[in-house]
Amino acid sequence: MGGLLSELGKQLAERWMSLLVLPGAMFLAAVLTARTLGHAAPFDFGHLVREVQTWHPASGEGTGARLVVLLLLFALLAAATGVVAQTLGSLVERLWFAADWASWPRPLRTIAGWRVTRRRRRRIRARTAYENERQRVGALLAAGAPGEGPDLSSLRLAVSRISQEDPHRPTWSGDRMHAMALRLDRDLDLDLAAVWPALWQLLPDAPRQQIESAREVLSRATTLTAWAVMYACLAVWWWPGAVLAAAMFATAWLRTRAATDTYAALVEASVHLYVGELAGHLGLPVTGVPGRRTGWEITCLLQGRRHLIELTAHRPQR
Repeated sequence: MGGLLSELGKQLAERWMSLLVLPGAMFLAAVLTARTLGHAAPFDFGHLVREVQTWHPASGEGTGARLVVLLLLFALLAAATGVVAQTLGSLVERLWFAADWASWPRPLRTIAGWRVTRRRRRRIRARTAYENERQRVGALLAAGAPGEGPDLSSLRLAVSRISQEDPHRPTWSGDRMHAMALRLDRDLDLDLAAVWPALWQLLPDAPRQQIESAREVLSRATTLTAWAVMYACLAVWWWPGAVLAAAMFATAWLRTRAATDTYAALVEASVHLYVGELAGHLGLPVTGVPGRRTGWEITCLLQGRRHLIELTAHRPQR
């Protein structure tokens, strides 16, 4: 038991250092650099070194203790900065997924609505181009035209780059998560928000770990966006801060899209693989591949609406 607690404490300390203290220390160092060098001499690191050297405490009794206290205070300040970034990252994630954008205050709601409309128009154009080309290729093949025909993969990719389903969110990541829930509702008549907590209890360790890992990567990507915002503030005193912020934001944007796609794919696959097992645990009869009736009954049970199942028991599975 002692060894387990020791290992757990070691892992917590490592996460505390990697997620909070080290990024916070780097940001504090950037703040010091920005305030010391300014716009006039942004790369005069010799001046920065000389300025830091003047902070050395006077020699004498208790010098070592004062250094230790200063280091501890710096570590605590760095950790506090990391906590601020984590909190801001949660806000960034909420804005990025925009599940509740319709309730946002103006002008955020207006901007989000404009983006949704714009994304829908773009997807309609891309989808129309794909359908027209698909029909043209089909006509050529029906007429016995020689060759394998044009490749439609680039046009399909152009559609999915906008959104896999009809856009309902102002961002690609938000629509990727919404597309997952939309397909499960359409294919299985299943409310993911109601079903997922129960399904999570049944998942084996392997898919659980994969989903948790993907979720952690997603959280780190949105936190990196928060760091980019914080570094952008340094541009007020030190223009290279804007360059650092732009590079961090581009990296965070790419990582967020990739992590969102992975996370959504894992969740959707887990639902399809284990929804039948969940139905069995809930006492619902399942023969073959679970259909919309099974998904609807699972949703009703987990939403506390069992009476609806009894009222519609005569209906066949769809």
